[in-house]
Amino acid sequence: MNVLAINCGSSSLKFGLFALDGRESRDQIIRRLAGGSIERLGGEGAQIDFAADGAAPTRATTPVADHAEGVRRLAEWIRSSRLAVEAVGHRVVHGGPRFREPTVLDDAVIAAIHELEALAPLHNRPSLAGIRACRATFGDRLPMVAVFDTAFHASLPERAWRYAIPRELADRHGIRRFGFHGISYRGVLARYCALTGRPESSATLVALHLGSGCSAVAIENGRSIDTSMGLTPLEGLVMGTRSGDLDPTIVGHLTRAEGVPVAEVDRWLNEKSGLLGLSARSADLRELLAHESDDERAAIAIDVFCYRIRKYVGAYLAALGGAQGLVFTGAIGERSAAIRARVCQGLEWLGLRLDPQANTSQQGERRISATGSRLEAFVIPTDEETQIARDTAQALKSGTVPIAR
Repeated sequence: MNVLAINCGSSSLKFGLFALDGRESRDQIIRRLAGGSIERLGGEGAQIDFAADGAAPTRATTPVADHAEGVRRLAEWIRSSRLAVEAVGHRVVHGGPRFREPTVLDDAVIAAIHELEALAPLHNRPSLAGIRACRATFGDRLPMVAVFDTAFHASLPERAWRYAIPRELADRHGIRRFGFHGISYRGVLARYCALTGRPESSATLVALHLGSGCSAVAIENGRSIDTSMGLTPLEGLVMGTRSGDLDPTIVGHLTRAEGVPVAEVDRWLNEKSGLLGLSARSADLRELLAHESDDERAAIAIDVFCYRIRKYVGAYLAALGGAQGLVFTGAIGERSAAIRARVCQGLEWLGLRLDPQANTSQQGERRISATGSRLEAFVIPTDEETQIARDTAQALKSGTVPIAR
């Protein structure tokens, strides 16, 4: 089966086309047939980068209005490359309490995902645009599956997912902690187990997905038991433009002090805060690192960013009662040796010692802790598209629509 995995961001579209067999094993991928992305959707200079196995890549800078046009361009390129698509899997960030497993898409499921937009407007909306564009482009008969970021965290115990607010309010409005980046964490967990030779059922680790969006997860015996993001992706670590944890009374205080509606404060916290808000310069950590020595606000932004991550690592090691490993993933986690070193600084008493050479001079999947370090540290690149493809094949093979009651 050839499965097209589509990962729609707010202004991007990433994809992978995979050939899979019908085995039940985790390693059911035969090979990656194609992959690529369209970045900066909606602008005059959208960047198209498509590549098929054994062929020269297709690169262009051209206007691409939205996700619908992006999917159309992708479909045209797939057809021109004489590649077949037999199923499509879509990353959907928020599944709410209803969707706890990969789910075959139909009109009712699409409508339910739409209802969840308010909880993750920056993410579910683009996913829905990609789903609708695929239906319009490939036709309704092509099977499609939604793979949810929240599903990995369905195992959270009640002590971790329940907020300390009146129970009747929480239950009436579905207010609870869901967690995100689950597709990434599932793939990283599988690779961690492959690298260490441990079965997932006995893998206990803290993982950090650090990118434009950032989160941490505590994994005990292969299951998520706590994670930093909550009802929405706003809670937890400092991110590119999101505040992360803050005193909730700040929202009411700002609405009164600034004379703006709650929705505007919500927008500030999601789009104007985090590294961007702290530095008043950029949400891009690379730019802040480049100006750290001559821009005090950039330096403070980096310090707050790393400090918040280190606090969560310590908290999750305590929640787990210790762990075997600490794993870095996501664009920042994979590429920034400086940030990894700062996050780990001061954790020697917990048994973590980095190998400076492995941390700075190597690339790709690897162990970066020193020989003899009681707590191992790894860099494992995220590969959400591969995980989406596997989950899509399994959901279609089951022939059911798994929805929690």
